[in-house]
Amino acid sequence: MATVVVIGDVGGHAEQLRRALLEVGAHGADLALPDEVIVVQVGDLVDRGPDSTGVLALVDGYLRNRPDRWIQLVGNHDAQYLPDGVPFWPEPVSPDDASMLTSWWEQGRMDVAAAVRTADGEDLLITHAGLTVGCWRELGEPMTAASAARLLNGRPDLIRRGGSLAVDRMAGPLWAEMGWELVEPWMEHHHAGGFVPFGQVHGHSALVRYDDRTWRSPGRVRQRATVDWEARHVRVRVGGRVFTGIDPKHGRYGAPTWRPLVLPGAELLAPVGAAARPTD
Repeated sequence: MATVVVIGDVGGHAEQLRRALLEVGAHGADLALPDEVIVVQVGDLVDRGPDSTGVLALVDGYLRNRPDRWIQLVGNHDAQYLPDGVPFWPEPVSPDDASMLTSWWEQGRMDVAAAVRTADGEDLLITHAGLTVGCWRELGEPMTAASAARLLNGRPDLIRRGGSLAVDRMAGPLWAEMGWELVEPWMEHHHAGGFVPFGQVHGHSALVRYDDRTWRSPGRVRQRATVDWEARHVRVRVGGRVFTGIDPKHGRYGAPTWRPLVLPGAELLAPVGAAARPTD
């Protein structure tokens, strides 16, 4: 068992990331993680903030030296720099930073999905933006979070799906919007008699605007949602499962308050080969 710490979108804010790691026990000049801590970071390491280079350098240290303790997922902003990626952000990272992201992907240091089992026995799928009902069906309707994670990690084509301005209920795990594309279709699936097989944790989007505490979601989703305004977590219960959005929405200047999602006594179910990844 371990304490699994799930960190939302960083968006170029190296100091915000360092602060979060210190709060979960990282120590020393290299911010060494405690032996019992495993970090899962949901992607979008770069863009918007002032120090994408600093973020990547910090994460690269963990991926090189403690690949068993740091699970790096890919976000849509990171995916711009992967093979066949389509740039969309007007301020690209440096060539060296882009090369680092590409190398993580090609060396298997960066994944699409992870899965954990909480101390209460609840299985959770972790992705950047969430697994939609449409993509779940395309994967063959996996019944466990671990099998869904393994299937997603074998389907890199899905990371390109989505990103249009219109609602896309087949959006992939890097682009799904929490309200209309992710949660509401799962609610409809359950209402029609379908089974919701596991809970989910994701970044990328939120049902609320944290700065002014306003909602931006379908009404039926809002009725089932609760918000931790200080931690910047949004939870929606669907069919006995919980979908938790943890994107702190740092924007240009960083969130004034936020926290990672901390799961004490949890078990990492996937990727199963994390401890065996190459080190330099």
